[in-house]
Amino acid sequence: MNKYNKFLGQIGENVACEYLKRRGYKILQRNFSCKNGEIDIISYKDKKIIFIEVKTRTNLKYGKPVEAIDNAKKIHIYNTAKYFLYKNNCLDKEIRFDAIEVIIKNKQVFINQIKQIL
Repeated sequence: MNKYNKFLGQIGENVACEYLKRRGYKILQRNFSCKNGEIDIISYKDKKIIFIEVKTRTNLKYGKPVEAIDNAKKIHIYNTAKYFLYKNNCLDKEIRFDAIEVIIKNKQVFINQIKQIL
């Protein structure tokens, strides 16, 4: 990943966190990683732990951002979430997997939360 894409991704994650906070989500952790993969945001709301993948783009030239979350990425997210739950003694908690699309174009920001991607 080049520096620009990494920078854009960090901006998108910051935007997503602020979006979630305004909607009553508690941010538990950002950029949780292990040998299985990485999860951008882990949040909590309505007695659920929500694992969130953030995809940020500046245009739709290559499709919707969420379309970049392929089956292999979903498996990595799932396995990383399992490890997080085990490590934090949360195996009995209800969970959900979401995606947040952030599109930054012409100084405007568009956010779309897709619930239950897995």
